[in-house]
Amino acid sequence: MDTLARIKQWIANDPERMKALDVAARLDLPEWCLAAGFVRNLAWDKLHGYVHATPLNDIDLIYFDPADTTEIKEKESEQKLGSVLDVPWSVKNQARMHLRNDDRPYSSTSDAMSFWVEVETAVGATLNSAGDIVLVSPFGFDKLFDLTVTINAKRPKPADFHKRMTSKRWLNIWPRLVVNA
Repeated sequence: MDTLARIKQWIANDPERMKALDVAARLDLPEWCLAAGFVRNLAWDKLHGYVHATPLNDIDLIYFDPADTTEIKEKESEQKLGSVLDVPWSVKNQARMHLRNDDRPYSSTSDAMSFWVEVETAVGATLNSAGDIVLVSPFGFDKLFDLTVTINAKRPKPADFHKRMTSKRWLNIWPRLVVNA
């Protein structure tokens, strides 16, 4: 089974993640996906042989809507999601995140992800109109299977990278990971 098929199968077999995808799809946001730890953590759990998924401290829903870049829409979306699925949601319109990150304007959700601190974090899952899982990543998915944490060479931020490594405790949770800073 190829990399994409394995990840899709892992997500499909995870009731919590499938419920989150279903709930997120109801918002009908443009270019949306559940990203970062939603896919990355599951892949690392499976590759470490963990029987149970490590808990998600939040679910990151990202989307791209240049027509409405207000934070109000993000907060309203978080409230709607939380009323259906009681988990901490973080909703961010990538059409405005370039301002916070001091980057050029992003052209899409995938383009925004290409500026994230780690390559392995720039992964996401969405549902298409038929309800099938679709994976999104500007860097592909092979790095997840290498059990690495790789600084994004496109936009290297060593201080942010090391701060995230420490605060998220990835090497404690997944001890087989190798850091590529």
